[in-house]
Amino acid sequence: MTQASAARREIATAMAAAAQAWLDTLDDEQRAIGVGHAPADDATDAERRRWFYTPTDHGGLTVHQQRPDQHRAVMRLISTGLSTPAYVTVATIMGLENVLDQLEGFVTRFDRVRGRDPGLYYLRVFGEPGGSRPWGWRFGGHHVSLNNLVVDGALVASTPLFLGADPAASPLLGGAVNRPLGRVEDLGRDLVRSLHGDVRRRAILLPRAPADLVAANRTVVADGDRTIPLVGIWRDERFPDPAEQAKLQALSDRFDENAGLSDADHEIVSYTVAPKGVAAAEFDGDQRALLGALLETYFGRVPAAVSPAERYLDDAVLDQVHFAWAGPTDQGRPHYYRIQGPDLLIEWDNTQRDANHAHSVWRDPGRDFGMDVLAAHRAAHRH
Repeated sequence: MTQASAARREIATAMAAAAQAWLDTLDDEQRAIGVGHAPADDATDAERRRWFYTPTDHGGLTVHQQRPDQHRAVMRLISTGLSTPAYVTVATIMGLENVLDQLEGFVTRFDRVRGRDPGLYYLRVFGEPGGSRPWGWRFGGHHVSLNNLVVDGALVASTPLFLGADPAASPLLGGAVNRPLGRVEDLGRDLVRSLHGDVRRRAILLPRAPADLVAANRTVVADGDRTIPLVGIWRDERFPDPAEQAKLQALSDRFDENAGLSDADHEIVSYTVAPKGVAAAEFDGDQRALLGALLETYFGRVPAAVSPAERYLDDAVLDQVHFAWAGPTDQGRPHYYRIQGPDLLIEWDNTQRDANHAHSVWRDPGRDFGMDVLAAHRAAHRH
């Protein structure tokens, strides 16, 4: 057994213990909401592969539906799949719901009692933790989506992994600023600003940024995917309350209008299997170091023992990683970047609320949700 395999088993064991400890606290009603179908590579697994980053129903048991000791068990579980800095970031993002509520005047509803609500984060465990069959868990709410899969006693997938922040920057006492994803933004800007001449021209796809992530919350990304309007990134197609639905539609329309992208612009920034932008093979040493540091703000979200960061230290692998930017490069203006390479898709945007509302996601397009491992697992157990 390799050191990496042992680490994946050790983390899976910790996850199973934490998940089972949480499950043991649930009553029958809670369990009916908090437990989902065992992972599989067929239609029974469709719910596990649904994920969101908007303040919608992410599926599972919310903080509000649990006692404090149960909520602590939830936080213990999510800590097993995160590095300490990522855990702190997730906890901060959840707390920002209170800040955002104040910023908006405590009036946002989204067809529920409280629209900005730190109690509306959802956990669902899929399958039986620690058993012989595949199992996994999903934790999510506004600006957080964690998706983990365990097969044959090892953690095999941790993507998609989404973190956002709204506000992206907010004041603290003494003139300090709370920026949970500050380095994720600044390193990307530092990198694009370091480029010159033809390399810079090819890296910047557009002078304007798309309104949101291009791959959005799709289960599977495909060639030609374009940005989905905000109104489409919700669990239900419509709110029962037509007035609240109209507000959401108006907000979605305003984001798209502010972006001001033409059909041709959307085509330019659309997702393609062939990476857009500039390959790191064209970067100098300082630029490669910046790219490596930027990658670490994504790979560093999981425990170091299971991070893929070491793979990208290989020059031949890093050479294939492409970086693309859209929008102005000066701070405080709406912007977007994409990093794409072997088994890798990263997207960042900070475009809404006058560029004070950030989204970031790390994906592995061919292995998100562990679908490749589940298919191999079923084939192996078919005989």
